[in-house]
Amino acid sequence: MKAIIIGAGLGGLLSAAKLSQSGYEVEVFESLPIIGGRFTNIPYKGFQLSTGALHMIPHGPSGPLAMLLEDVGAEVTIVRKKPTAVIRIPRKRGDRDYKFGHKDLMFEDFKVPFSLLNRIKLAFYIITTRKKPPKEGSFAQWCSKHIEQEWTHRISDSFFGWALSLRSSDVPVEEAFEIIENLYRYGGSGVPLGGCKAITDALADIVHANGGKVHTSAEVTKIVVDNGKAKGIAVDGQEHNADLVISDIGHSATAILLDDGTKSTEIQKYIDRTKNLKPSAGIKICLCSDKPLVGHGGVLLTPYAQRINGINEVTNIDPDLAPTGKHLTMSHQCVRLEDLDRLEEEIDLGLSDLKYIFAGKEYEVLLIQSYSNGWPVNRSSSGTDLNNMTPISDLYVVGDGAKGKGGIEVEGVALGVMHTMEEILGY
Repeated sequence: MKAIIIGAGLGGLLSAAKLSQSGYEVEVFESLPIIGGRFTNIPYKGFQLSTGALHMIPHGPSGPLAMLLEDVGAEVTIVRKKPTAVIRIPRKRGDRDYKFGHKDLMFEDFKVPFSLLNRIKLAFYIITTRKKPPKEGSFAQWCSKHIEQEWTHRISDSFFGWALSLRSSDVPVEEAFEIIENLYRYGGSGVPLGGCKAITDALADIVHANGGKVHTSAEVTKIVVDNGKAKGIAVDGQEHNADLVISDIGHSATAILLDDGTKSTEIQKYIDRTKNLKPSAGIKICLCSDKPLVGHGGVLLTPYAQRINGINEVTNIDPDLAPTGKHLTMSHQCVRLEDLDRLEEEIDLGLSDLKYIFAGKEYEVLLIQSYSNGWPVNRSSSGTDLNNMTPISDLYVVGDGAKGKGGIEVEGVALGVMHTMEEILGY
């Protein structure tokens, strides 16, 4: 049996590694000259910056991605150190009062700023919703109905902005509670030693060791379909036959490649659905400093910032991601699609936030990266993904455009790959 994978991002390489390990002949075709997509490293001034994800695995060494890496035999070390997440709040009330000093709460103490009544409500809803999570509306709407307080919206916007590059008003409430449940189930974040590249390189090594091939600078221009079944792909005018095709480029881009003269009603409905998918966008600002700005290897959530949702300083866990004696700090802020035409203003607001958050500290802005359009944070925003199946037999979609429920970023990618492998391999 032969499997062709379109795209050598994290989802594509996870799928390729698993299938090659399971006896499939595997070929991966990647349009870029490098593998990893938005999950690899780019060397810059001696630093190992990331093309997308922030060198951080949301559930560390105990989450879905770590489990799948162990399953395929990837030699990767993911380190989790306490605190895994901290919330920074100003000592003086106000939107931008970090300059008057701040204090940090452990993430597990997020309920401290709530009123006594809302703490009681929160405890009640945590117990009841774990048994029967709500399904209608956004998380912000649910909060407004049940736990209305300024802090509710600040902390949820900060958390979901960091985790999903969405505001809480854009996160379906059912997805939000799945994510909260997974936090209890799997725990907090960790850093892969060597950064994102360590993971994607390890997966490519597994594919090669099992006789598979990974082609770069090889853009797939067509998915060959015959009688409702995927038969292969075309690259540079040459067709490559396969028993199975897995796409790691999202449902929308996959639909564009479909070559099916019949265009059955079911397939046309699928194509129409993909046109309504909305990606999520964001901005990452990379800083360097001689002294630590954050001081730990977890996430620093910033609910009182104008735009910045969270920050991490991965060199507190892996110093090799920066030159000797330097620290690498990365901030993330979500950008609503309607604000993409004013991206420079959004960047300026993020830079302004960092001045307040790190007031009195010295740092240099290394690089500012934006993620939108063809290079988004997620090809479809969390909670709105289509599943991994398509109406075409033996054609599946994985990656950040087809994540599993409750999976934060790369954890969702791993869950989607797991579901796909269950469909294909039966286990």
